[in-house]
Amino acid sequence: MTSLFQTTLELGLISSLTVLALYLSYSMLNICDLSTDGAFTMGAAAGAVMVIAGHPFLAVPSAMLAGALSGLLTALLQTKMGMDSLLSGIVVNTGAYSINIAIMGGSSLLNMNGRTTVFSFITDALAGSSLEAAGKLITAAFFVLAVGTSLAFFLRTRLGLALRAAGDNPDMVRSSSINITAITILGLCISGSFTALSGCLLACYSKSANINIGTGMLTVALASLLIGRMFFKKGGTALGIAGAVAGSVLFRLFYTLALRLNMPAYMLKLASSVIVIIAIAGPHFLEKVKKRGSRLTAAALFKRKESHHAEIKSYIKNF
Repeated sequence: MTSLFQTTLELGLISSLTVLALYLSYSMLNICDLSTDGAFTMGAAAGAVMVIAGHPFLAVPSAMLAGALSGLLTALLQTKMGMDSLLSGIVVNTGAYSINIAIMGGSSLLNMNGRTTVFSFITDALAGSSLEAAGKLITAAFFVLAVGTSLAFFLRTRLGLALRAAGDNPDMVRSSSINITAITILGLCISGSFTALSGCLLACYSKSANINIGTGMLTVALASLLIGRMFFKKGGTALGIAGAVAGSVLFRLFYTLALRLNMPAYMLKLASSVIVIIAIAGPHFLEKVKKRGSRLTAAALFKRKESHHAEIKSYIKNF
């Protein structure tokens, strides 16, 4: 049971990097980037190629660079070619399939068994110590901590504040002579690099990369982000980042519980969609119930007040 929980935590931390990417693009820039699945697979493919070539530590920057290029293309289609943000994400995601096959040398599967990865390197370095069993968890936690801290620091800089303002009120940003095109490009490049890093780490963790490794990652990341919002509704960017990571771990925990309850594997995508619906519609529904309850309470108080006035008038008349 402990091993199962640790695996769940490791996978939750790895996928949380994609959630942080979505936090930046969706929550900060107010752009729904549909190229997430393709960028995730691109990171896995680029990282796997570098690992097989014998460069495990170059796998991480290579994957992040590939993801940044994916984000750059998505941003250019939006800002320079007048394409809708949703359509540009779909176009890039579709084209990424062929590019990822090309990166993988025409194959749809790359096997890294027997190769050194960042996970196996740390685990081997901790061999013989009490932390050996937690080698993968330590590696995943290190990357999440590094990315989360860097993102929190960036969003507090003048450039980061401009990025947040561009998502909240783009017209005000334009009137302030801030180049919103450059801000959007930067934001999507960073977001793409985080997504690709997540894909690279998952491929290194499982020691394999296939062309479908990123399928459904957008839904998973969105569900995780919304779950995190439910627990961290208020607060600054630090709490938002913490909520994104916590939401990812909780979603992975729900996923594991579903598997433990013998839910068929083909039903897990449906479960992900249901979680997204609940996370989005739940607060809205509760707010409507609360408002309706307030109206009913106000109506009841008004009727009671009217009844009280009628009793007073009747008493005065009879008197």
